[in-house]
Amino acid sequence: MMKKIISILALVTSLGLGFIGNTFADETPAAATPVATTAAPAAEKTVVADTTAPVAAAPTAAPAVAPPVPNKGDTAWMIVATVLVLMMCVPGLGLFYGGMVRQKNMLSVLMQTFMITSVLGVLWAIYGYSVAFTEGNAFFGGLSRAFLHGMTPDSTAATFSKGVVIPEYIYMCFQLTFAVITPALIVGAFAERMKFSAILFFMVLWFTFSYLPIAHMVWYWAGPDAYTTKEAGDAATATAGFVFQKGALDFAGGTVVHINAGIAGLVGALVLGKRVGFGKEAMAPHSVTLTMVGAALLWVGWFGFNVGSNLEASGFATLVFANTLLATCAAASSWMFVEWFFKGKPSMLGAASGAIAGLVAITPACGFVGPMGAIVQGLIVSPLCFFFVTKVKSMMGYDDSLDVFGVHCIGGIFGALSTGILVNPALGGTGVYDYVANAVAPYDMVAQMTSQAWGVGTTIVWSGVVAFLAYKVVDILIGLRVTEEVEREGLDTTEHGERAYHS
Repeated sequence: MMKKIISILALVTSLGLGFIGNTFADETPAAATPVATTAAPAAEKTVVADTTAPVAAAPTAAPAVAPPVPNKGDTAWMIVATVLVLMMCVPGLGLFYGGMVRQKNMLSVLMQTFMITSVLGVLWAIYGYSVAFTEGNAFFGGLSRAFLHGMTPDSTAATFSKGVVIPEYIYMCFQLTFAVITPALIVGAFAERMKFSAILFFMVLWFTFSYLPIAHMVWYWAGPDAYTTKEAGDAATATAGFVFQKGALDFAGGTVVHINAGIAGLVGALVLGKRVGFGKEAMAPHSVTLTMVGAALLWVGWFGFNVGSNLEASGFATLVFANTLLATCAAASSWMFVEWFFKGKPSMLGAASGAIAGLVAITPACGFVGPMGAIVQGLIVSPLCFFFVTKVKSMMGYDDSLDVFGVHCIGGIFGALSTGILVNPALGGTGVYDYVANAVAPYDMVAQMTSQAWGVGTTIVWSGVVAFLAYKVVDILIGLRVTEEVEREGLDTTEHGERAYHS
């Protein structure tokens, strides 16, 4: 089993390094230009500014500066975006995954995604938000917001614009939806064979020791208002997460969500082993119709996922919207034509898979690339994921039930690496913003691709190790798999005492 894990990771790494190497061969990078501060936000998430804290007395009689007040339009948009992302998990992901399993396991998948959302949502408020988004060290936040301590309707969180804030409550809730859908994605890798109790136990462990620290490493920073001078920028960056300090760009979760969940799913598929009858019995989706409905809900909800990550209802948010839409259209089309060419028929399941692959690829890039760059990402990611889903999985012999690794991890890696290239203003990208100079910094391909590699590599190693240890702990304490008899009968009746259908 460990040989398989090492072999697959080696293949992914070689593809990634080859991708970077070919890029460097095509362009000779200019000499690095020092920038007064590290890059513009490597992420869409930001530090909390608690307006409930006492204000220090001014040393002079200078007039007090009123703290910024949230804009009602920004607040309204963030409420809508949060609801859209919640819809992605309940019901979007449940229907998307549920349609792809056999009829006897439909209800179990719905129950798993529903209760992961519910249980981890509570843990997010108790300690998750604080560990991910307050200052601690480069790897973990602190506990100053444990149990949402000190949070009031007047508390605010910074955005990407200096002097612009949103209410902290909606920021916390928005981040909650990311924190629950990421673990729920893992379910697809071991669908139809893992105990419900083991799933919940594993998710609590993985959420605590993988999702929270990676979210902190990639997304936590001091906020734009901390970057005023070179010295202030250096100090502010020193308080940021480890991957943020490396300069990695991840607007809405290519590393934190997709690579993080995808590699944990692969480890789970290898640790649990194949489903009973895998490769010998038909395991076709029981309802491609429901899978299409789930994919459509995910697509619509993803606008909350990506555009909401801008944290403001601004003109820039419309660029993120356009990128999200175009990349998905391109990827769905690309998968259809590739499948049509190689298999002779275009399938609805393939089109839905392509749409998800495009959404995955554009997630880290949506705030950094131009519309044409988004289309390029969509056109390329589908053939890449198609190859892993149809060829690599069979060659390596692992049973990733619903292709979590092949779509989310591989698509996330491609999206993260290609972001480092397509952010180049010469290719229509936005460039990397320097908050000290208040201008776009000179683009350096070698430096940016190195930063992206740090983000990808850190996530793969951290999540893979945590996932392996968590699976083993759960297996030792309560066991991971249901019995063969239970698996053959189906998890709906044996685990939950219900059926999805009664006809």
